[in-house]
Amino acid sequence: MENTRLLVGRINGVYGVKGWVKVYSFTDPVGNILSYRPWWVKRQGQWVAMNVVQTHEPQGGKAIVAHLEGVDSREQARELMGCDIAVDRAQLPVDDDGFYWADLIDCRVKNTEGEWLGQVSELIETGAHDVLRVKGESSYLIPFVMDVFVTDVDLAQRVITVNWDAMADDV
Repeated sequence: MENTRLLVGRINGVYGVKGWVKVYSFTDPVGNILSYRPWWVKRQGQWVAMNVVQTHEPQGGKAIVAHLEGVDSREQARELMGCDIAVDRAQLPVDDDGFYWADLIDCRVKNTEGEWLGQVSELIETGAHDVLRVKGESSYLIPFVMDVFVTDVDLAQRVITVNWDAMADDV
């Protein structure tokens, strides 16, 4: 995906017979996905801008129901199942020192002793804290806790420094 867009959800079902879709939101809180317009939907490998015409507020869980412009039948909605939803990065607020999880993917990770551990392949949301999955010669699950396990995030250099032993158990 282009650096100018951030993934915020995925279409994961159809709702009714008039072209509404169910959306799994990656935003926190879940309803924040509804405040972004337009949505960029990845259809057949291409990002297409789609306007949200109507929505239902979240009713527990992460499911949101939306009606997208130009999608007027259950069959058209079914074609969108599994499609990712992104928004333009410019639509999202961030302070000068902030970053989004998407910014951390593919960053190189070294420990405080200067040993390179690998690259961030994904972030895992857990109940207690988020976790970096780092893959290199070995794989590591490193809690993303600033000033405890994560000592520095240098987005300009694409390097994250962690307080983590390279000999820690592999995953």
